[in-house]
Amino acid sequence: MTDAPPPADLPRPPRKAMFIAALVVAIDLLGFGIVLPLLPRLAKEYLAGQTEAVRGATIGALFSVFSLMQFIFSPMWGRMSDRIGRRPVLLIGLIGSAVFYALFAFASSLPTTDWQLALALMFLSRIGAGIAGANIGAAAAVIADCTTREKRAKGMALIGAAFGIGFTFGPLIAYAGLKAFEDQKWGVGAIASILSLVAAGLAFAWLPETRIPGQQHEPRSFFSISRTLDVIKMPSIGPLVLIYFLAIFGFANFEATLALLTSAAFDYNDEQNFLVFAAVGFILMVAQGGLYRPLVGRWKEGPMIVFGIALMFLGLGLIGVVAWFTATQPDKKAVLTLFYLAMALAVTGFAFVNPSVSAMVSKRADPHRQGEVIGVNQSAASLGRILGPFVGVFVFELHSTRTLPYLVAMAALVCVLLLLPTVLRKESGTRNQEPEVLAPPPVA
Repeated sequence: MTDAPPPADLPRPPRKAMFIAALVVAIDLLGFGIVLPLLPRLAKEYLAGQTEAVRGATIGALFSVFSLMQFIFSPMWGRMSDRIGRRPVLLIGLIGSAVFYALFAFASSLPTTDWQLALALMFLSRIGAGIAGANIGAAAAVIADCTTREKRAKGMALIGAAFGIGFTFGPLIAYAGLKAFEDQKWGVGAIASILSLVAAGLAFAWLPETRIPGQQHEPRSFFSISRTLDVIKMPSIGPLVLIYFLAIFGFANFEATLALLTSAAFDYNDEQNFLVFAAVGFILMVAQGGLYRPLVGRWKEGPMIVFGIALMFLGLGLIGVVAWFTATQPDKKAVLTLFYLAMALAVTGFAFVNPSVSAMVSKRADPHRQGEVIGVNQSAASLGRILGPFVGVFVFELHSTRTLPYLVAMAALVCVLLLLPTVLRKESGTRNQEPEVLAPPPVA
């Protein structure tokens, strides 16, 4: 790892490529947003004869295995995109998503008498979809390829807005699909598969290759723990990766317990919770697509992280207040407005943190290793999405006030605040310096 003088400006691919990449990600994530809220309901039908503990563990594993695959495979897809290009990696992932969502549709069509086969195929589909979806770092690398350092954060916000679109309209389509395919449960998975195919078609037709030419010292192994550790050990990148993990871990505590809280506090049913998750996606879409992009042009990434963490801390604290009030007071509806305000604050704060950290990581990375470094960062995010829901759901019922998940999330954000001074000092000291360069792999 070395610091070098600033490089000459590299030629940039056409800017339209990053908008096409964001559009492709948005369409693909619609499928993810469709399947996610329906997964517990469909799995429960095949687990009807099992104990509550077995049902909970199986459904939790179905959720977690997706993020586990992303944790393992995100660096691999990133390295592959550095070697063979962003376009083929995105196409492979999109086609893979279509295949495994189709497998999920088939599993959902099996009778409950074949519950073991149905669950096995559901697990296989979630594993495959997790591996295929781990290429999101390649889409972020497209953004990095197409933007200057000054415009990097605005570009990364497009990926966040794509997530918001997926999480807004995916649950709404799932809700409509439940009504339209009430007797054909395979229909919802089929819609998700078709959407991924559409995204693959758009990418094939319109997405150009954006990988910066002239790469040297390409890694010989796609699976390389030592290369991943090299990225984490970088003084200017490792703390940012840790901040990303902690922020997503905290937010995942909130996300995983959201439906549990609304059901316990306000007696919301599944359909109402679909709308709650759609509201989360809508706020995320508006915050990153409408608020963040003009603000980051004036404040830069560092202050946006500070502001975002402050909003998250305030929002999660207020959600903890709502949880305590509804668990101890009879008039639960009195804090319904406060709940939605707190949710908006927490989601908006996360919308400011997410692209800011991603942009700073990308700006500090070797331009020829964008895929690898962003992939490692995405892997840390996946680890947060594995541990956050596990911890959040586990501690939710440990105390009668149901406040523990939000206290854990706030503690994670305090750790972020303790790391920020170091990160911001490095930002001010390296703003005009060359990104850190990974040492070349040893020659055999």
